[in-house]
Amino acid sequence: MISNQIAAALGRRNIHYGWVMVAVTFFTALVTAGTVGAPGVFIVPLQQEFGWSTAEISSALSIRFVLFGLMAPFAAALLNRYGLRNITLLAQVIVVSALLASLAMTQIWHLVLLWGFVIGIGTGMTALVLGATIATRWFVARRGLVVGVLTASTATGQLVFLPLLASLTERLGWRTALALVCCALAVSATAVLLLMRDRPSDLGLRPFGDKGSEPITAPAPVTTPILAAALGTLRDAARVPVFWMLFATFFICGASTNGLIQVHLIPMCLDFGIPQVQAASLLAAMGIFDFFGTIVSGWLSDRYDNRWLLFWYYGLRGLSLLFLPFTDFSFYGLSLFAMFYGLDWIATVPPTVRLTAQRFGTERANLVFGWVFAAHQLGAGTAAFGAGLSRTLLQSYLPAFFTAGALCVLAALLALAIARQPKPA
Repeated sequence: MISNQIAAALGRRNIHYGWVMVAVTFFTALVTAGTVGAPGVFIVPLQQEFGWSTAEISSALSIRFVLFGLMAPFAAALLNRYGLRNITLLAQVIVVSALLASLAMTQIWHLVLLWGFVIGIGTGMTALVLGATIATRWFVARRGLVVGVLTASTATGQLVFLPLLASLTERLGWRTALALVCCALAVSATAVLLLMRDRPSDLGLRPFGDKGSEPITAPAPVTTPILAAALGTLRDAARVPVFWMLFATFFICGASTNGLIQVHLIPMCLDFGIPQVQAASLLAAMGIFDFFGTIVSGWLSDRYDNRWLLFWYYGLRGLSLLFLPFTDFSFYGLSLFAMFYGLDWIATVPPTVRLTAQRFGTERANLVFGWVFAAHQLGAGTAAFGAGLSRTLLQSYLPAFFTAGALCVLAALLALAIARQPKPA
């Protein structure tokens, strides 16, 4: 396979193949982020073409967010049993099939089925647990940094795709923009097929930073049924209070990011007279700042108390959301919000992953994090629907933003309530 040849060539230059895995996973997550974020660009065009209300469209997106999260623990079990490459390829085939079918949709139930259920399941089969699995399986050193880099791909996906999709939608229609997403997914699937491997032992390697001297052996095949692995992990984790702390804070994380900003910022900006392309560029600017903010967060999570990092991340995010309505949606006010909020968009992921691995062990970290991530997407789904309902019933998104800001302040306090990890004897 080409991966063996590349691994041998990199080894001669003292470069670990784990970094190739990071690059492939980064690109895959980047394209997936473009797929997940694209509907925020399409809300207004769908309303104009089909006459669907914001609440109706938001209900489909809410289902997608919820399934995206609820699939995460089962995705971790699938990745463990059937391999990273096989499950990632299957997920991309499912998403592309749904996107191609949606080019011909005409009824709201088509949107709910394809963009809600099918894409929710497809994107949820990898979700953030793929990055967490790569980090814990391929790296011993620099694990927090790797989580930060892979998480930052979500921001980069917005940076690359959303302004381009908004421009294409404005000039050529939403179907042309959607076709571009399908092409990007096809390129990503090809990279996964050629380069992704399941474990370092597949290439005769140790994880990056592993200085052990014992012979390299492949782990025993995972034979635990998918439902048993996922639900058994939930049963065990639910007995530990720190699990519920992480669950609650990540619920608020999803409610204050993907479900609110990613879905509704563009249509809210349109309410204030800001053109769609300019609003999409605002999200792209957030992506730039979040790219660096999340990588720095990964670096910090390797060095400092992750509970205090979460306290500052949630607290500052809450203040930025409470500040947004007072910007008057001017260029300078929105630019300040984009910088301040963007630095903090998903900086919460590296310390959350590290806390999960510390409290539950590296072998079960991706399964437990899958359940924690499910809370993230439950929060996202709640906010996606709730903000759309606010716009439909109250003719304003502002109540949803105030609520999200207040919840973030609560999450900051919950983060400090997590018990300090006891020092080893």
